[in-house]
Amino acid sequence: MSIDSVTGTVADQAAAASAAAAAAAAAKARVPKQVMDSEVFMSLLVSQLRNQDPSSPMDTNQMISQTTQLAMMEKMTELTATSTENFSLQMRIAAAAIVGKEVSYLDPKTGLPVTGTADSVSFAGAVPTVSVGGKDVPLDLVAGIAAKPAAAPTTPPTS
Repeated sequence: MSIDSVTGTVADQAAAASAAAAAAAAAKARVPKQVMDSEVFMSLLVSQLRNQDPSSPMDTNQMISQTTQLAMMEKMTELTATSTENFSLQMRIAAAAIVGKEVSYLDPKTGLPVTGTADSVSFAGAVPTVSVGGKDVPLDLVAGIAAKPAAAPTTPPTS
C-alpha cells in the first residue's frame, strides 16, 4: 500500500475498500440504546466517578442513593417479567377451563353476538384461541361463559 505524498490519499484500492468496509461495520455495530437499563446506569455512574473533581469528590450518600436506585430498577424489571409470565399462565388456565362450556362472543366481522360450545384451545399465539364451532376465537373476545345446557334424560324403553 502506498500513500500519495501530495494528497495523502491511499493509492491501493483494495486497502481503501477494506478500510471503508471496516468503518461501515463499526458504524453498524454501534447502535444507540433506546432504553435505560442497568448497563447504561452503571456506565453513567462510572463516568461520573472518573470525571469528578478530586478536590470535591462525590458525596457517599449520593453514591449509595444511586446504587440503591440501580438495585430497585433491576428488581422492578424482574417483577415486571414475573407479572407478565403470571398473566400468560392465568390466560392459559382460563382458556383450558372453557373447553366444553357454552361461550358467547361478538363476531369481529359482523358485530353480531355468536354463541357456541368451546371445542378446543390453542396456545400457539400470545393470546390463547378457543375453537367455537370450528372457528378460532381469541380468548380476549369471549364475552360470556355458561355451563353447557344438560341434555334431556332419556329413559330406556321397558319391555
